[in-house]
Amino acid sequence: MNINLGIIIFSVIFIYIIICVCLYFKSKHIVGYEVKAGSLSVNNVYKALALRSEEIIPCNDSGYINYYAREGGRVAVGNLVYTVDETGKLSDQMQGGEVGENSLSESDLNELKSEILGFTNTFDPKEFHDVYDFKYGVQGTVMKLANYRILESFDTLNSVGNAGSIQFYNAARTGIVIYSTDGYEELKAEQVTEKDFDTTQYKKEQLVSNALINKGDPAFKLCTSEDWSLVIPVTEERAAELEEAEYVQVKFLKNQNISWAKVAIHRNEDGVYAELILNNSMITFCTDRYVDIELITEAESGLKIPNSAIVEREFFLVPTEYVTKGGNSGRDGVLREAYTEDGNATTEFIETTIYNEKDGEYYLDDSSLRIGDYLIKPNSSEKYPVSKRATLIGVYNINKGYADFKQINILYKNDEYSIVESGTTYGLSVYDYIVLDAESVNENDFIYE
Repeated sequence: MNINLGIIIFSVIFIYIIICVCLYFKSKHIVGYEVKAGSLSVNNVYKALALRSEEIIPCNDSGYINYYAREGGRVAVGNLVYTVDETGKLSDQMQGGEVGENSLSESDLNELKSEILGFTNTFDPKEFHDVYDFKYGVQGTVMKLANYRILESFDTLNSVGNAGSIQFYNAARTGIVIYSTDGYEELKAEQVTEKDFDTTQYKKEQLVSNALINKGDPAFKLCTSEDWSLVIPVTEERAAELEEAEYVQVKFLKNQNISWAKVAIHRNEDGVYAELILNNSMITFCTDRYVDIELITEAESGLKIPNSAIVEREFFLVPTEYVTKGGNSGRDGVLREAYTEDGNATTEFIETTIYNEKDGEYYLDDSSLRIGDYLIKPNSSEKYPVSKRATLIGVYNINKGYADFKQINILYKNDEYSIVESGTTYGLSVYDYIVLDAESVNENDFIYE
């Protein structure tokens, strides 16, 4: 019988590989993580509901309305805002070209260019409804500029039979002129509900020049105060943070400007809302009911660790005066009451690790102590029964090649990471290595890499 040595060697190697693969899948796989300093990025971006002091001014006559004040601009008392053409003859003559050429000046064209450039710089395809607002805005600007040219030749208009048919209406009070309504003009922060943030149901009625209007219909809207507010939905936890801060910085994503706002928390019928009260920037966003903002809050910084590394462990609480140093190593430990074979009382030194100190008590490892043990106070006959327990939050440090529990103090956390305090006596330091998955290891397990 011939024995093929090559087949035997191959078989042995193959069996060895199979055994190694099986051992690999059966063994624990401990992955380390290097602790680094950092901070957490918190999602502070909101779509806020803008509330202002808004007054709808009704039209005093019926006819064709034409606007002359720039939307988003301030008017003083007595400034011309709009006219009403009662007969409609002016509209016919404008369309028929009887009022003459109506070309725009260089400054008029610059105003239009500025409006178009502002839209292109901030346009978001996801907010396509902004296109319609831009369309109405440009139409209103062009019509307003054209109307100014008409006013300059008003004597000519009177000569063609329009005398007395055009009524002029001036501002009765100062404010910012808006040519739209949406039904939110009288809404207060205490009345806001979740449905008010549904932009798909939002409807804005645009007021345009040369439109037929009835007496009593909205002619325009006047924002009478620079004080305004932004309302955002928040959780109870977030509300507590903002309420404690009292003031917060608001970054407007539309133009990247930053302003300080005072915080007021409202617990309405269907949720918690934060009102951010401002006294500037209103004129910039006076035509926007919804404003994209970012809250700039102080980010907690410290040691950044993954939440999967965090574990909770139970310890014995022992008064600090019962812990001493002893043994050949001079390590920390306690004197435990013991008895000899003939029943005489004695003491034995038990090494133990201190994991934390709080209120005059040490957190000691429970692996070497038992409930019911009596500890002897050094240089005294006082005894302390071991029974009191408490838990600590921590991670497993693997710098020394085995899993060593280290207590941590969490400053802030999100779904993935936590920021923990650095420089603590019994905690972590930057560049320490910890176990990434705390469930994959037990205390004092050796780490094989």
